[in-house]
Parts: sequence; C-alpha cells; structure tokens
Amino acid sequence: MRIIAGLAKGRNLISPSGATRPTSDRAREALFSTLESEFGSINDLTFLDLYCGSGAVGAEALSRGAAVVYAVDNDEKATNVARQNFALLENISGIGTTSVITSSVGKFLDKTSELKFDVVFLDPPYDLPNNEIEKTLSSLVKNGFLKSSAVIAIERDSKSKRLNWPLGLKELKERKYGAATIFYAEPANEE
Repeated sequence: MRIIAGLAKGRNLISPSGATRPTSDRAREALFSTLESEFGSINDLTFLDLYCGSGAVGAEALSRGAAVVYAVDNDEKATNVARQNFALLENISGIGTTSVITSSVGKFLDKTSELKFDVVFLDPPYDLPNNEIEKTLSSLVKNGFLKSSAVIAIERDSKSKRLNWPLGLKELKERKYGAATIFYAEPANEE
C-alpha cells in the first residue's frame, strides 16, 4: 500500500493485520479524482475519515494538500497503524495536521462539531447494515459536521443494497470499482 500522488507520492504505508480492509489504490485514485473535480484541488480542505482503518485515505488527503485530517475508528490496533502512517508524513514540508481518535463513529458524531468538514469519507465494514450508515449520515447533518459545500463519499460492497439518503443530503453519483462502489452525496441546501 502506497501514497498515489502529492507531496508524499510513492511513500509506502503500513498495512494493518486483521479484519481491516484498506481501500484499494484504484478506488482511492478514483475517489480523489472525483473530489478534485468537485473542489478544484484538495489544498486547504478539512477531511474527516470515518472507519479510518490504516488511515491510508487520510494520508492520501494529506499528501494532496488537505489542511486538517481527522481519522476515527473504534479499533485501537487500526488507529495505532493510522498514527504510524501519519507520522511517516510529519517531516514533509506542507503536510497538514492530523487527529486520530479511537472511538466508535456513533459516539464521535454524537455531539455538536466545532469543526466543519469539506470532505467526509466513510469506509465502514461491508457487513454494517445500511440503517447504521444512515444513522451516521443523519448525525453528520444534525450535529453540524458538514460545510454547505461538503462532499460525502461512502465505500460499500458493490453487491450492497442502495442507501436511503437521510433528510439534509442528496445523492451526487455513484461509481463502481470492481468489488467496491463509492456513493457520493452533498448537503441538500434548502432554498
């Protein structure tokens, strides 16, 4: 597993052992290509990586210029690997700041956010039921985690049932990358 582009391009990342399923290089490249087409670039954006696992997606965001990356996972082994991967980038000039939180996503989102995010990436276990993901999405909206121009991206098994986007979010698109599909949404700004 390696960083695909940006300041740390080509740098190898640590892969966790166990049940963590890292986002493939192909899906990660496609995710950032889509985000860059939405925002122009990742420079100076705030990025929230939920169910972060190894932190590879957050590390890619840092390499591409994200100002702030928050990474959340309830598995302590995974967050330790994420911290190690972010530490591999610390000495590179221009790399943003990180915060790695060992917590369930539900608990982390169960409060009003002081920081609003430009990008929220969710990579939950493929066997996590859609209704749990929909609760997570509702909390993002209800507790103020999203900027009005935010993009939400969710990686799911391509065989999964479609998500029902909760009130406050509208679907942008979906893209299939082999066994994974990434669903994109944005805040449904009331006019």
